[in-house]
Amino acid sequence: MNEARQDPAVVRPPAESRAALLVVFLTVFIDLLGFGIVLPVMPRQAEPFLGALGLSGPAKGAAIGVLFSSFSLMQFLFSPIWGRLSDRIGRRPMLLLSLAGSVVFYAVYALAVTVPSDPAPTREQAALALGLMLLSRIGAGIAGASVGTAAAVIADCTTRENRARGMALIGIAFGGGFTLGPLIAYFGLSLFRQQPWGVGAIASALSLVALVIAATIFKETRPAGGVAPRERAGVGRMASVLATPFVGTLVLVYFLSIVAFAGFEATLALITRSAFGMTDNGNFLVFAFIGAMLLLAGGAYRPLAKRMAETRLLTGGVVLIAAGLAVIGGVVWWVYRVPDAGQTTLVKGIFYVAAALAVAGFAAVNPSVSALISKRADPTRQGEVLGVNQSFASLGRITGPFLGSLLFGLHPSHVLPFVMAVGLLVAVMALLPRVAEGDAG
Repeated sequence: MNEARQDPAVVRPPAESRAALLVVFLTVFIDLLGFGIVLPVMPRQAEPFLGALGLSGPAKGAAIGVLFSSFSLMQFLFSPIWGRLSDRIGRRPMLLLSLAGSVVFYAVYALAVTVPSDPAPTREQAALALGLMLLSRIGAGIAGASVGTAAAVIADCTTRENRARGMALIGIAFGGGFTLGPLIAYFGLSLFRQQPWGVGAIASALSLVALVIAATIFKETRPAGGVAPRERAGVGRMASVLATPFVGTLVLVYFLSIVAFAGFEATLALITRSAFGMTDNGNFLVFAFIGAMLLLAGGAYRPLAKRMAETRLLTGGVVLIAAGLAVIGGVVWWVYRVPDAGQTTLVKGIFYVAAALAVAGFAAVNPSVSALISKRADPTRQGEVLGVNQSFASLGRITGPFLGSLLFGLHPSHVLPFVMAVGLLVAVMALLPRVAEGDAG
């Protein structure tokens, strides 16, 4: 990695940079919006088809887990490839392809749930519907493996001093998509009179709007001198990125932080139902609250990045996540120990405050890591390096929910996911001095 190369952002026209950043925001926003729209309803829509196959309860849970995890697995596999291709052929074609893929595969999801499910579907109908659902999740995951490319566009368009503020746009887009997705799913089903295809149709239509905007205003941002065609992507290329001391440490920090936070996200619906007695509609609002906090914290990060170094913001973010999840673990322990404690306003208030702290911390970790990595990456390899980082972020989104869901049921107190999360974050804190030394060097 050559840190001393000229920053290509200083010669790019401001209007082009603003248009590029808008498209990046829309790409990530649409990716998370589609994910957030499908997330709350997919288990319910898959249930009749799983039942028609005669699956047991655990087998149904495993099948739904496959549908969820296939999305992140594809992002893990394809993010480095997506980023490397963007280094070679340009950011624009890869982002347009990403949005086009979202249009197609969310439409496939809409098609999947039009298979008759009432009265009970036949085994053939169930297999067709579930096969199309799986295809839609795999395709949407591949199409959504463009976050590393989006981060590379931000690196192309921002100076080193403004890099962290630029990367915060991704966090804001994540928060906005995660906030509005469940709400759009809720109101969309009502708008289409509970037609199951409405959820996929809305996600596909919004992706189409973003594709048209991107095709109209986005101009190529990749600096000249990309990767030579003879260099091929593979495990060796990923290993070379991870072997870079400073970058490798940051990727590990990001991975462990996401495992800790994603474990909380995976158990959130279980906690709100069993501990606080919330209905499905109440659960929609809790997820919207989490997304709104992520959106607000991402907006607050940008002015802070003007006055504070990324390493300090990263440290503060990790501490906030650990504190928030530790308090939530305490609340969960208390609620399951004391009957009806989850119905009190005080306990619920503590839970929401702690969740807001954890989310605010996570909103600081994401852009700080991306900015620090991009500053050390060769400008001609931004897509590849940031793609590797996003690849391990996707791996964290697979590992975290799996471990969180597994640990949640192992003890009646249900605190083990939070013990794991805090332990991982303590390990992250032990790595942060190395990050500070590397940044100073």
